[in-house]
Amino acid sequence: MLDMASREQQVLELIREDPMLPQQAIASRLAMTRSAVAGHVMNLSNKGLIKGRGYVLSDSPFIAVVGGANIDIHGRSSKSLRSNDSNPGEVHIAAGGVARNIAENLARLGTDSRLISAIGADQHGQMLTQLSRDAGVNVQNLHVIPAAKTSTYLSVLDDSGDMLLGINDMSVIEQLSVELLQAQAPMLKRAALIVIDCNLHPDTLAWLLETFSDVPIFADTVSTAKAPRLQPHLHQIHTLKTGTIEVEALTGRDAKTTAQLKTVANALHAEGVKRVFITRGDKGVFFSDGQQQGMQKERRGKEDIRNAGGAGDAFLAALAYAWMEKWDLATSIEFSLAATDLTLAHAGTNDPTLSVGRIQHAMEQQHA
Repeated sequence: MLDMASREQQVLELIREDPMLPQQAIASRLAMTRSAVAGHVMNLSNKGLIKGRGYVLSDSPFIAVVGGANIDIHGRSSKSLRSNDSNPGEVHIAAGGVARNIAENLARLGTDSRLISAIGADQHGQMLTQLSRDAGVNVQNLHVIPAAKTSTYLSVLDDSGDMLLGINDMSVIEQLSVELLQAQAPMLKRAALIVIDCNLHPDTLAWLLETFSDVPIFADTVSTAKAPRLQPHLHQIHTLKTGTIEVEALTGRDAKTTAQLKTVANALHAEGVKRVFITRGDKGVFFSDGQQQGMQKERRGKEDIRNAGGAGDAFLAALAYAWMEKWDLATSIEFSLAATDLTLAHAGTNDPTLSVGRIQHAMEQQHA
């Protein structure tokens, strides 16, 4: 049974979604009595979290993150991998998924981070929800699909931490339909920023990009297979984070040399994308905002990398945080690469000790 604080939080989240929602409707949604709802509303008012009639919210800016959430199973070899053989190493299980990872990193940076995704009504779904909640993510908007399995991502890493092979079972995210997301529309309209990933069904992506075009949208291409889903909607994307082979799949252009990267970025700007960040592994990141272009390199040595699986997600989360803080481009990139650096050094997909203070300390050490 949920405790009082959890019930109060649920009431507050429903009011955030729809400030005009009647108390009886809240009671029905949460299987509570109307009098119990009234008591929670009074407590929230006394705390200053809601004000006056129509539940005028005393709210801070928040980021909505929409996309994949799954259980990650990483196996890393302790020696050079041998094909067709059993390899000694270590196996790590954690909550993952591009959107979910971004939401967790944002929460650890102190941001009000609200995850919208789909999970199954199974043990992995319960585990994913609890781990995300424990990390500070608002999981009120997770959709449980009764007949589906929670997404699982299996990866094999070599002894340097680089991924050699990945298998994803993510069919449940295809069921995160426009119809399901209609309930979150009022909340999405109030978001300071929306982050999406290309795990979403093309129809869902189109609806999000068209319906909330007045909200800045950051997008992650995820993979070469899914990157082209963004092609019809580039004019509605504020910030695009992608990889070299993913941006090639998206644009149909080579993106290997610096000259080619500049050409690709300019083509994306011509389509309407305001900022482009192309991650290049240990070569760093190429950046372009239509005025400034260049390459920023990572500083961590390859021997210090324990898991590269969540590096890109940490980078985009840090970019989103920096944008909310209104930092300039150079500071934003340095901050985001430092967050990536710390994440690479952790065995799991995400670093549970990640914080603004740790990132800034890492930046100071790099300048020392």
